[in-house]
Amino acid sequence: MSDTYLSQDDVVQLRDTAVETGLSDPALRNLLFAGILPKYRASLPILAAPGQQVQSDLNELNRVERLIDGTVPLAVWLRNATDQLTDAAARDVVLKALDRVARDAAGEPDVAPDVPTGESKEEIIFRDDTVPFGFLSDGERAGSSVARIKVLPYQGGALLQPVALPHSGTGWLIAPGLLVTNHHVVNARKRTDGRQQVADPSDLQLQARGSRSRFDYLSEDDTGAEEAQASELVAWDEELDYAVLRLTGAPPDTFLRIASAPLAVDKDTPVALNIIQHPGGEPKRIALRNNLAFEADDTDVRYFTDTRGGSSGSPVLTDDWTVVALHRGSRRVTDVSFQGKSTAFVNVGTQLSAIMRHLREHTPQIHDEIAAAQSR
Repeated sequence: MSDTYLSQDDVVQLRDTAVETGLSDPALRNLLFAGILPKYRASLPILAAPGQQVQSDLNELNRVERLIDGTVPLAVWLRNATDQLTDAAARDVVLKALDRVARDAAGEPDVAPDVPTGESKEEIIFRDDTVPFGFLSDGERAGSSVARIKVLPYQGGALLQPVALPHSGTGWLIAPGLLVTNHHVVNARKRTDGRQQVADPSDLQLQARGSRSRFDYLSEDDTGAEEAQASELVAWDEELDYAVLRLTGAPPDTFLRIASAPLAVDKDTPVALNIIQHPGGEPKRIALRNNLAFEADDTDVRYFTDTRGGSSGSPVLTDDWTVVALHRGSRRVTDVSFQGKSTAFVNVGTQLSAIMRHLREHTPQIHDEIAAAQSR
């Protein structure tokens, strides 16, 4: 399997885009490397020709899975590049590469891309989109149950060599002391060549027990706060992409309420959804605007929102802050419109009802523990 995120053809296309749009200007190199560890940047070769410099930088970044601080340097470079571009076609080239890198770095599984045309603005223009003012304070309480989780990869019972670097995701409390996130977050493996290496069950348990969940990470200035550890990975499923961890270390007493039935979506009555998340392992954020359910079936919910790598494992909530789905990924799509405009993304989450059904069938004691908490 390849050890790089992008093919050489992809790198060449990015180089050509950078040259054509002026991103290869040496004066912009500092901006493109903003947020990447200076010590790593200083180790990169310096070339005289701007185009060769960009390709050299991309080749070097493409070979690094992540740095010691857990960041994926190629994803940071691509994100910085999109911020500098105004040409739509050029941004599309860079965003497609960024999507692939962010998805593979997180180990995010493929989600079927065949989605039909979405809602148009005319279908919701006469709908009252206001909510009670208490929506804000209720959302703040809901957010206290959401954490950034970091997971170190193990292989053969030891930290992955040569350097075990943390994978970041989002998790949330479904019952006192029980945190839910994606299986691929706990699996802590990047995707290569369209596939993801799956950790051995014993290594998966080690990774879960070595994880750290922080519930109060609200800004970059928040340092040194207490993190909750996990004592055990009590339930998981790769296909539904969920994992349940039992936490220690005094996690919050609060937990999120979950839907008892699958979310149903009527094309004529869009459902607003909200996602509390830690994108890229960064401080807590919330997606509220332009975030409507697109379609749903018994297992999946598809919706429009803003998420990034690291948002995997986030709760997808309705306006009463009930969790209806576990966010697991986003896909770039074509020929899909939203509010009269073409949209490049459809996000996908697993219905909580499907997860609870799977728990009832495979780990009934965990299902009953959650159900008892939810019935209080």
